[in-house]
Amino acid sequence: MTRAAGAKGAESTAPEVVCRKDGTVTIRAARWRMTLPAHGQTAFVHAAGGGHPVELQLAGALDRTDGTDETLETGPVAWHTEDDRPVLVVPRRSTVWREALTRVVCTDEGPEISWEVAGRGLLRDVLCLAVRAAFGGRGGGLRPSGHAFSTLFSPNPGPPRRLLRGAGESAVIGVVGDARPGRGHWFFTPAPLCLALSENRFPDDTDPARARGPLPWWTLSVGADVRDLTFTQLHYVPSDGGLHLRLEYEGHTEVDGRYRTPAVLVSPGHTDPYAGLHAHRRWLEGHGWAAVPYQGPGARPLWWSEPMFCGWGAQMARTRVTGVPAPDLSTQAEYDAHLEHLREHGLDPGTVVVDDKWQRSYGHWEPDEERWPDLRGWIERQHARGRRVLLWWKAWSTEGVPEEWCVRTGDGRPVTLDPGRPDARALLAENVRRILDPDGLNADGLKVDFTADTPTGEGLTAQPGRWGIALLHQYLAVLHRSAKQTKPDALVVTHTPHPAFADVTDMVRLNDMLRLDDPDPWAPVVPQMRMRAAVAAAACPDTLIDTDDWCAPDREQWRAYTRVKDRLGVPALYVSSHLDRTGEPLEELDYAALRELWSRWRARPVDREKGGGPWQAAGRSGASGRG
Repeated sequence: MTRAAGAKGAESTAPEVVCRKDGTVTIRAARWRMTLPAHGQTAFVHAAGGGHPVELQLAGALDRTDGTDETLETGPVAWHTEDDRPVLVVPRRSTVWREALTRVVCTDEGPEISWEVAGRGLLRDVLCLAVRAAFGGRGGGLRPSGHAFSTLFSPNPGPPRRLLRGAGESAVIGVVGDARPGRGHWFFTPAPLCLALSENRFPDDTDPARARGPLPWWTLSVGADVRDLTFTQLHYVPSDGGLHLRLEYEGHTEVDGRYRTPAVLVSPGHTDPYAGLHAHRRWLEGHGWAAVPYQGPGARPLWWSEPMFCGWGAQMARTRVTGVPAPDLSTQAEYDAHLEHLREHGLDPGTVVVDDKWQRSYGHWEPDEERWPDLRGWIERQHARGRRVLLWWKAWSTEGVPEEWCVRTGDGRPVTLDPGRPDARALLAENVRRILDPDGLNADGLKVDFTADTPTGEGLTAQPGRWGIALLHQYLAVLHRSAKQTKPDALVVTHTPHPAFADVTDMVRLNDMLRLDDPDPWAPVVPQMRMRAAVAAAACPDTLIDTDDWCAPDREQWRAYTRVKDRLGVPALYVSSHLDRTGEPLEELDYAALRELWSRWRARPVDREKGGGPWQAAGRSGASGRG
């Protein structure tokens, strides 16, 4: 038996490597221990805090569009040190790749695993922590990793009552989704790529911050430079006593030579899921995979944190009365009426969001003059009242965009704007410039929606290069950069609380209160919104939070949420006189609660370096201009 510190010597705290004569390798760290047999097919990981070990299948599978990756043989295990940390290498023989290996970096937090191949082909799916065994004899086929977990936490919001779920249920994190069955994971696109698992059992409505038990939580984190996150979705795939992760590449990532997947960190020892999310962000930061938020000239503008009025809920409420589709009620007259009604009840929002659909076409900046005969003048009048104005922007829209600048189906139909094309990027940047420039509409920022419409599909044609999460980041980077070049204090709101997106968003929106197709539409929304705010705060701690306000299932729950908004982020109001879902009117006690909420929010202490408070030195007079 031989021992090696794997770092600077006997006094090092780095994980220790122990090699036995039979080829077994054991890694010992303060929080975990892992043993690999000589063949390297599996690894058994134990948490220092107790519980059952996790049996990891190490080989992985990188499926191509022209072939399924099966493993013929693995091992033997070899190891060396990099940056004073042990690195295990397990070669394998693949049915589709010229060379293949599994790389395990032994960190203090846990084993960090990635998969490398050499050859040529288009990736369809990458299976992490699983193997398609073609060893001969018994046990062929897909082998997932084994575990004894009972509870799963996903940072991507789901049905309101279920803040936690069983470890035998699926979960998806990515940039694709909508309200259709099986696709209701669109609230955060993307959420942090970090799942938490526990052997402890908890009711599914348990506050994750209080989900603590005798055994520690484990996290499964996926990380890489955002340009290398070229998959659309991360799937947590459960099985009978097993699990693995699947990354969907959809044939849009080409391997030509050597390729390494994003890393998966298996990390035990967390007290609760949010502690795991904080650790996930630190891991990304350590690799340089978490973005630094935009740093404009001077401190963050204080006006960003003013209470907001967004007209979408009011538009929807008017639809109940008029029968007119809600987008047709984004009009100058309607918004004047909503703001006047709020003024009569003592409410003066600092920011107004003009929602869907103020423009003639979703892919272009020009206002619909029948609805907004003088949008620029209207914005100027809001500036004169000390308000700022954000315009809603539907991401990915092809309406008004030349077809040849779009991602298209195999028969040529446009699906989304293609930010991989220079001409499409130029169009998007020019749209933003005309919206924000004082010589254009002179708005103050954008509320970006529908990021979950990111293109998906193996048969789509697009400019080669980025896809999935990376393509969405590229889209938002063009938009955000153009906004800051046009107006440095412009505010860009998205619902993308992934740490790598902190450089393309200034405020994370918590998104709609619930899924309208949920079988229990009356489930309480406050715990769900607290969970979303906690995820956003853990993943992007220096980014403001837009609390949202749509769509409350009833007035009592709207009231309950109103009472706690200032504990979660910037208060947002979406209605003016009635709730849109039920038609219930706001009463004087509701307006009094809003006045008290906004007053309390504006009066709170402010970190002037981070912004986020009342109008002090910045004042509330005049147009925003260029800074």
